[in-house]
Amino acid sequence: MTYHPVPYRPARLPAAEATSNVAELRQRMEQRRSVRMFSPDPVPEDAVLDAIAVASTAPSGAHQQPWTFVLVSDPEVRRTIREAAEAEEQISYDGRLGDEWLEALRPLGTDAVKPHLTDAPYLIVVFQQRFTLDSGGGVHKNYYVDESVGIAVGMLLTALQVAGLAALTHTPSPMRFLGELLGRPRNERAFAVIPVGYPADDCVVPDLRRKSLDEVLVRI
Repeated sequence: MTYHPVPYRPARLPAAEATSNVAELRQRMEQRRSVRMFSPDPVPEDAVLDAIAVASTAPSGAHQQPWTFVLVSDPEVRRTIREAAEAEEQISYDGRLGDEWLEALRPLGTDAVKPHLTDAPYLIVVFQQRFTLDSGGGVHKNYYVDESVGIAVGMLLTALQVAGLAALTHTPSPMRFLGELLGRPRNERAFAVIPVGYPADDCVVPDLRRKSLDEVLVRI
């Protein structure tokens, strides 16, 4: 494709409205927590689909949009994913992660048991497309794939939070089993599994502190 510029003239918000909008978003996002205890109650599917659509607006290297979002609601498929993930996680917690990583995880209270994979009504399995396959079987490299998909996942989590839904970025390692279970082509590699739903009535989360703005901001 050749470069074909088109006009871009978004509305410029008044300063007060811009400040109010982002302050409201900040307040919503400060309430975001990674949830591992989900209610099985159904959630609005349209909200989940719109959140995925928001994620797909993310910037990407050379605009190659190297992502696929697999939405899993089938209970049997979720059960199969959980069984495979827990098998890998058990190996990891038995020593593959290493002592330093296990020590870093200790304040989160995690272990190899992953009920969120079957309790949450939806799983969004995000795949990154390491390369593109054309209709003739040719292979074309994609660029900045990790960065592009990471940004898209961040936007997905933001959209889900705005919708009042809870989520978790779950990354069992290795994740090759996800491509096999979900029948994904050879150019796709699993990036994250994101359970989506409402927190359980007895949900608890670790008592953690986020860094303040002063701790993460450098002014020059």
